[in-house]
Amino acid sequence: MSAAPGSLTRAALGAALRVAGTVLPVMLGVVTAVFFLLRLVPGDPAVMILGDRATPQALAELRAELGLDAPLWRQYVDFVGGVLTRGDTGDSLVTGVPTAELVLSRAPVSLGIVALALVLVLAIAVPLALAAANRPGGWADQLVRIVPTITLGMPLFWIGLLLIIVFAVNLGWFPVGGVGSPGSAPLEPLRSLVLPALAVALGMAPPLIRSLRAQLLEVIEAEFVTTLRAARIPEHQIRWRHVLRGAALPTLNLLSVNLAYLIGGTLVVEKVFGINGLGTLLFQSISSRDFPVVQAVALYCAILVVLVTLAARVLSALIDPRLRGAR
Repeated sequence: MSAAPGSLTRAALGAALRVAGTVLPVMLGVVTAVFFLLRLVPGDPAVMILGDRATPQALAELRAELGLDAPLWRQYVDFVGGVLTRGDTGDSLVTGVPTAELVLSRAPVSLGIVALALVLVLAIAVPLALAAANRPGGWADQLVRIVPTITLGMPLFWIGLLLIIVFAVNLGWFPVGGVGSPGSAPLEPLRSLVLPALAVALGMAPPLIRSLRAQLLEVIEAEFVTTLRAARIPEHQIRWRHVLRGAALPTLNLLSVNLAYLIGGTLVVEKVFGINGLGTLLFQSISSRDFPVVQAVALYCAILVVLVTLAARVLSALIDPRLRGAR
């Protein structure tokens, strides 16, 4: 018997409130840690802007103009207050452009890589986990348990370099870097995102494969699967409609937990592939000690993690009836 729409709405709202109460303090902690850790990095933004030959008076005037001469606690209070009251993350110290404008102008490319990586990691993890769980201990299971762990031990930039050498340089199937150019084919930007997304997906797939395989084996041994087989339901229908659905929720939760790794990996591979996204903006800002831009990137990434985690929890509450009554 299907649940009433009101109960589904209450379940979704309850899941959203629980996630917000748990994750929002974490988001504030991330922004606070980034704020203070940046100040521990050697280097003076005023010197980076004016150069080493600037006079002490010119440096002092620029620090006062940028607000860098204020006590650290005052800078922190002003930053958090601006975010909470006006949604203002400040202006770039180097260019003077609002940091929100800089972040939002680079975000579409990075979000495209994240979305494509999610699709690819599911396309990799689900068939391999099903193949491994089909015959536990068989040759397919052994291969699936061993081969994906090779990429687990590789840094993402190394995976990206290997993909460039094989599929871009040797085979010529994809561009070496960048995201298309003016006048290029309509699908060229999408082709440019395939290898970066694949690099992130290969780094993220092994734990998802292991988790989904374990859950599949647990569900296959459940009594309802034996009942379905006794009713002569085709095996492929049992696995795709019932077993996979029963094992999907723990994997969905693991995927949402690993979202921070996914976003961080995207920022790294952007640098490898020469993509002008948030990753390039972040590393450039760190090099120039552009504190507001780095803080804005961290804040917006934290917001993205919160939103996707919220969506995953709400989806879990809507799919699993056992979670609808959870307090």
